[in-house]
Amino acid sequence: MKFRTNLKHSNSLIDLTPLVDVVFLMLIFFIVTSDILPLKSLNIQNPTLKTDSAPLTSRLFIVVDAQNVIYLGSKKAIVDMNELKQRLQEEIHQIKILNAGIAPTVVLSIDKRVDYGTFLQVFSIAQQFGERIRLVYQTPEEERVM
Repeated sequence: MKFRTNLKHSNSLIDLTPLVDVVFLMLIFFIVTSDILPLKSLNIQNPTLKTDSAPLTSRLFIVVDAQNVIYLGSKKAIVDMNELKQRLQEEIHQIKILNAGIAPTVVLSIDKRVDYGTFLQVFSIAQQFGERIRLVYQTPEEERVM
């Protein structure tokens, strides 16, 4: 059985397959290289103080949220209290290598709902390795905005 069509053969069609492949490769690249858990997405309520301090350049973040989950470093790796000391030492060593031996400032962002014992444990571990420690807090103006 023979079928007839009215379509004309054309050699000027553009093949979109390579374009779609490149778009998918770019999408995968941007998904893999993006931060999975940005710091702004963590719901941390910092305590309020009436003073403010200058921003620091070389920082290593330790964040403790209200559920006592500890996040370490720029990648916000979740660590438990038992491995915090070792991981903190490794992170500080890596930052010193990248910054010509200059130790980073350890920045503690601890939710105000965290119990005092947990705060003291994290603070004492940070004191062992961090020459400079900074506590994150809100000014009264920032608290009114929130």
